[in-house]
Amino acid sequence: MNRRTALSLFASVAVAAVALFATAPSAHADALADITKRGTIRIAVPQDFPPFGSVGTDMKPVGYDVDTAALIAKKMGVKLELVPVTSANRIPFLQTNKVDLVISSLGKNPDREKVIDFSDAYAPFFNGVFAPADVKVASAADLSGKSVGVTRGAIEDLELSKIAPADATIKRYEDNNGTISAFLSGQVDAIATGNVVAAAILERNPPKRPEAKFLIKNSPCYIGMNKSEPALMAKINALLAESKKDGSLTAIAQKWLGAPLPADI
Repeated sequence: MNRRTALSLFASVAVAAVALFATAPSAHADALADITKRGTIRIAVPQDFPPFGSVGTDMKPVGYDVDTAALIAKKMGVKLELVPVTSANRIPFLQTNKVDLVISSLGKNPDREKVIDFSDAYAPFFNGVFAPADVKVASAADLSGKSVGVTRGAIEDLELSKIAPADATIKRYEDNNGTISAFLSGQVDAIATGNVVAAAILERNPPKRPEAKFLIKNSPCYIGMNKSEPALMAKINALLAESKKDGSLTAIAQKWLGAPLPADI
């Protein structure tokens, strides 16, 4: 191949490459721009996990995550389209572009971080020891001589067994209702459970109201979004920071969990 032929071939390849690049779709879509252009944000919310998400008496979604989704849409100035999901399909819905965000009591772990990105935390989700105000407990050591109710086999049962003093009495019940009943009837001094279960007790407005004494395991909730969306990530985190500062998220936490948003969220 002579020099003139080589140059001609190179020029043809370059022209073809430029044409292909010009007509090919962008390799990276800007989700925030798409949402703004569409005027609607599609958010996945739970439908079977109160108080984060369930179906109300009017058959409409209600819950902590539903209110958070509405707050995000309002602050973005777009319409909200709620998409009910289950634990199993919430991430696939995001990956297949059926939704723009997942606000569905979503915890962060290494496997999930490989496939999606997470915002800052927006809701508390933890297991801890709860007791009435007059029960002085601030750590596992303070359970010495006290009785604690747990749901058999739950994470709090397993974790509390590792840290409770030898003279603490751990009473195990077959389900959350049994654990709640034991607390309300005074069969135990304290209970080890999730903050959502404690919230369910508070809804009954009992004379013995559980308050958090110390943490066993912390796993806050985050908003999920597709990877490589820096503009959307920055926008959502800015809105969450604003909502924490102006009290909007604390109001949601107080409404659905019966407690203010923790300082570390």
